[in-house]
Amino acid sequence: MTDGAATEAARVLVAADKFKGSLTAVQVAERVTAGLRRVVPGAAVETLPVADGGDGTVAAAVAAGFERREVRVTGPLGDELTAAYALRDGTAVVEMAEASGLQCLPEGVFAPLTATTYGTGELLRAALDAGARAIVLGVGGSATTDGGAGMLTALGARLLDAAGRPAGPGGGALRDLATADLSGLDTRLATTEIVLASDVDNPLTGPKGAAAVYGPQKGAAPEDVRTLDAALAHYATVLERAVGPGAADLALAPGAGAAGGIGYGALVGLGAGFRPGIEVMLDVLGFAPALARATLVITGEGSLDEQTLHGKAPAGVASAARAAGVEVVAVCGRLTLPPHALHRAGIARVYALTDLEPDPAVCMAQAGPLLERLAEDIAREKLTR
Repeated sequence: MTDGAATEAARVLVAADKFKGSLTAVQVAERVTAGLRRVVPGAAVETLPVADGGDGTVAAAVAAGFERREVRVTGPLGDELTAAYALRDGTAVVEMAEASGLQCLPEGVFAPLTATTYGTGELLRAALDAGARAIVLGVGGSATTDGGAGMLTALGARLLDAAGRPAGPGGGALRDLATADLSGLDTRLATTEIVLASDVDNPLTGPKGAAAVYGPQKGAAPEDVRTLDAALAHYATVLERAVGPGAADLALAPGAGAAGGIGYGALVGLGAGFRPGIEVMLDVLGFAPALARATLVITGEGSLDEQTLHGKAPAGVASAARAAGVEVVAVCGRLTLPPHALHRAGIARVYALTDLEPDPAVCMAQAGPLLERLAEDIAREKLTR
């Protein structure tokens, strides 16, 4: 069989994440589909853009049929901005990066001590107002290290200093926190299932905590990291006095340190349950039935590296596909994983943009056309014979 003729009953599922800085997950799916069909015009291709809870999560939900809802909220610097969440059949997907992410900051501007998650709380309240009774809170890409204090305040909590004044915005202000009262939290939270979806399992504080590991990415100098770590530890102590010893245990729980500690705020204040982000999103997006229709899965993201193996979207897709006995190949901008690691992850082969163009800057600028060329190679090797 030659180019233009598909192998019998071949059905391709494109379930890839974004190429950060170059292509959204939706654009990746479009480019891969275009490349496949250039070689095999009649190829049966289904697309399901995926995300792991970080930036791009709402877009993936909308691509899967959720309704996009927009609302004005408070950004990480206190200014007003427009953020979106996704809603379908009483289930909302809320992406904290939409309201409190690095993407909300002006280029080159950071506020490690004062950035707030207040807008994420406003997004959650908007989802409740819209009738959501199950909420997936995807966290990642945050500009904040406030332990979710801003989020809880937006939902009705009272966090006060020794003078009885509301604590200021950001993680730095938590060092002055004296009392916490969560009794005013929105009562609808008690009857809403909230899932904390994250690809990291860090605790709240310590050498592997929110400030130490992720603070520098948000502009925190070494002294800021020490300040934030101590402030978060104090925050946990104050919350323990307010709600009981369980708060201390939750500070050590997987995901507590996610997105500047918003995971901790969600676990303690919202009664959220933690699940790996990609597992949650595959369920929400309807991956299982799509996988059941496929004979080949194409996944991927911008960089397939060691981090990929720790809860990123391609690893989750490959794991599910391998369990179902469906072959998986991956596309990426660059590949740094050795063959044995790919095999362990369930990925049969990787097609990287750097295979076609060794200059990373050109790969970033020309990611779309290069990705189509990779998809043509996949079609020739997997869909024709």
